[in-house]
Amino acid sequence: MVYSHKNHALKKVIHSLSTDLSTGSVGKVILEVFEFRRKNDKLLKNKIKRYMDNHSNQEQPRYGVEVIKTYLKTLPDKSGVYRMLGESDKVLYVGKAKNLKARVTSYTRLSNLNNRILKMVSQTCKMMFEQTATEAEAFLLEADLIKSLKPHFNVLLKDDKTFPYVLIRKDHIAPQLTRYRGRKSVSGHYFGPFPSGYNAQKILEVLQKVFLLRTCTDSVYQNRSRPCLLFQIKRCSAPCTAEISYDDYQKDVALAIEFMTHGSKKITKLLTDEMYRASDNMDFEKAAEYRDRLKAISQVGIVNDFHPSTFSEADIFVLYREGDMVCIRTNVFRAGQNWGGSSYFPRVAKEMSDIEILDGFLGQFYQNRIPPRLVLLSSMIDKPDLLSEALLRRYDVHVKIEVPIRGEKHDFIKKISFMAQSELQRKKLETGTQQQLIQDLADILGIDNDIQRIEVYDNAHISGKYPVGAMIVATVEGFDKKEYRTWKFKNPETRTDDDYAMMREVFTRRFERLSDEMHENPEKTPDLIIIDGGLGQLNVVMEIAEKLGITIPLVAVAKGKDRNAGRERFFLPHQEPFQLEINNPVLYYVQRLRDEAHRHANGTHAKKRDKAKDIDTLDEITGIGTTRKKALIAHFGSTRAVSEATLEQLLQVKNISSELANKVYSYFNK
Repeated sequence: MVYSHKNHALKKVIHSLSTDLSTGSVGKVILEVFEFRRKNDKLLKNKIKRYMDNHSNQEQPRYGVEVIKTYLKTLPDKSGVYRMLGESDKVLYVGKAKNLKARVTSYTRLSNLNNRILKMVSQTCKMMFEQTATEAEAFLLEADLIKSLKPHFNVLLKDDKTFPYVLIRKDHIAPQLTRYRGRKSVSGHYFGPFPSGYNAQKILEVLQKVFLLRTCTDSVYQNRSRPCLLFQIKRCSAPCTAEISYDDYQKDVALAIEFMTHGSKKITKLLTDEMYRASDNMDFEKAAEYRDRLKAISQVGIVNDFHPSTFSEADIFVLYREGDMVCIRTNVFRAGQNWGGSSYFPRVAKEMSDIEILDGFLGQFYQNRIPPRLVLLSSMIDKPDLLSEALLRRYDVHVKIEVPIRGEKHDFIKKISFMAQSELQRKKLETGTQQQLIQDLADILGIDNDIQRIEVYDNAHISGKYPVGAMIVATVEGFDKKEYRTWKFKNPETRTDDDYAMMREVFTRRFERLSDEMHENPEKTPDLIIIDGGLGQLNVVMEIAEKLGITIPLVAVAKGKDRNAGRERFFLPHQEPFQLEINNPVLYYVQRLRDEAHRHANGTHAKKRDKAKDIDTLDEITGIGTTRKKALIAHFGSTRAVSEATLEQLLQVKNISSELANKVYSYFNK
């Protein structure tokens, strides 16, 4: 019999069916049949029949249709959200419905379901329901639950960070310009959201060049005695040292708000007039300054030929797919300007339609983002009116959803579609290269199973001070930074100047947690662990793994003589160490993994060290305890700012008396 690339997995299924399946169920067996079914596979069919004959009289956990049918009698013909749960109440899927009873009933008609849904149904052993007043409320609740629960069978955005804004604060006499994420708790003018931090940063830099607004924190602003470098390079007008009056600064702030709200036409004309006026007055230096500011305005249109004339604000979404890989490219237009775009690669199944993917994507995309009044799509979603109603309820914005078929809007769709196609090709190339490197690494290390998740560990300290244990995660798609972890050392017996002791505590805690997670979250289980170190570190980890029954491939990588890159030695359990050729691509890949682990560990260590420096310096001042140290740091931002503060400024700090203020001032001004 000839099988595809899943032959190994199919053999495992057949083997498990013929041995110990006392903890399984008919539903689970059906799941495996759907996953590996073949029309002429008589051997597998016979195994299934024998299993069902032998276990039909045993009491088994109920799964699939049998469970789903038990809920139908009590379900209302109302709108709501349902959750399908598997073993250990793991959420498999979150869905919305205009009619809960009708929607759930559809899962019992197996002939109408594709392989993905059949697999989901077969794993279901419990369901939960929440009734809503309207379908729009169900839409919003579904998006919230998908984001928080991340069910396996839903369309999932891999990048679920909040979107960045550009903020001009209103709570200071000289408003600060800054990039901002999170809830709008600070008083000010918010512009965005932008599709990425890069796009927001580009706009912020333009605003600096054109309007010369300050970007420094309040603590830095309060302690300036002379203008900083930004004033010298014409990125700030330095209100901190009165290089510009507050009235004139407020006028620049008003112009910046006008520019971000209504576009560049009015500001361009104003600056052009000022440039010619300065030139006529023979003030060529001032004219050159206005010229540079005008040049900066032209950089706002990140894509030069993306300047719409038929709309001023819109979000454009284009979906491009090849097989089970999907790219959704979005571009943001505000105030008649292109504020940039971003590409998303949501996790989807091959059986999902474009409509299903785009529908699920938009619900999550607007879960924490205020929409514009116009949304343009490459293909229409199932219920555009439902999305519009949901956005109106959440944000009080009337949103029109269109699929343009001609004109300027359609031209934009075509341009962005080309970008999406290029991005997907790039992603496929990166993923393919990464996949080949991981496969080559597995071959070198003698690992038979596919490697989906690699964990790399490193420690950082200086003579035992400010110790940090760190882990990074790599997959076929690159570094998964959401999965990075760091450890503080809690065991008082762990010597933080002893790398073996630090490694022992890190892996004891990691493996203890891993033994609990292996069945509940198998995707979180590493297929390979790389340790930064030599045979000693490897032996420590092997000892802990054997004690806890963890059987995961391990390898330690140590730099060679004089710590030269390219001379790395690889240590495997119960084998002689070996080296790879200097020009081997796998060696470069392992070096990249190790360097990223170094970066993560050393970065966390540096933050811990810098924070401790602030505390250590203030510790030397008599009368300054933990509470007052925190108050000083919170007020001024750093020990350096405290050291530069005047006596009057120190007196303004909460819990700092005049006597303590004098002590602090005297300490730093001997």
